[in-house]
Amino acid sequence: MADIEQARATFDRFDADGDGQVTPDEFKHAMAEMGDPYVTGPMAEAVIKAKDTDHDGTMSFDEFWQALQG
Repeated sequence: MADIEQARATFDRFDADGDGQVTPDEFKHAMAEMGDPYVTGPMAEAVIKAKDTDHDGTMSFDEFWQALQG
């Protein structure tokens, strides 16, 4: 998914409130809506933490895009 427009559309599915940041709770809910209801709170927190390079507890689009590049 190296296409930035496709990445933005995917990120926007996770960013429920449209504030430009994906919280663990938003991640968990988006995964459930996309057919994976087994993502738990701790799992969502671990995913966000792994991509959260500025350590603010959320994942920005830039962090999401960077994770896709690596």
